[in-house]
Amino acid sequence: MARLGDLERSVMDVLWSSDGWLTAREVAARLDHERDLAYTTVLTVLERLERKGFVRRQRAARAHRYAASDSREAVVAEAMMEALGTADDRGSALVRFVGSVSAEEAEILRRALEPLGGDPAAEAPDPAIPPPLGADPGGPDGPAAVTTDSDRTVQIPPDGR
Repeated sequence: MARLGDLERSVMDVLWSSDGWLTAREVAARLDHERDLAYTTVLTVLERLERKGFVRRQRAARAHRYAASDSREAVVAEAMMEALGTADDRGSALVRFVGSVSAEEAEILRRALEPLGGDPAAEAPDPAIPPPLGADPGGPDGPAAVTTDSDRTVQIPPDGR
């Protein structure tokens, strides 16, 4: 996936915050940038974003209209996966990432990793899913505690997943 430069990110912010399709002039009018940008500059950026796959374009009378190809969250998730793919040790990179998130974000990740279907509270705990941070690791077969550079403890299951 291609990366976004500062101006491209500003244009994408406008498109992500809109409710629908925008013309290049509408994008230019909504841009909150440190300098005034010419319409042709915004048009060039939109065309470049279309080539990179971030933007869709459709013909509307004499002008083109533009919309984001994907949500901001989908683009961020893809960038995170791409960055993870560059790590020599994906497990270590994931541990460091998890060690840097807030407790609320860790809970969101934990819920996303729960098995689908049924009431997870009614089922026996899955040994592959670590308990909440700060919880008792659960004996000799429980997850090991790993302290990261930020002095946060991350629970890692015994099988290292």
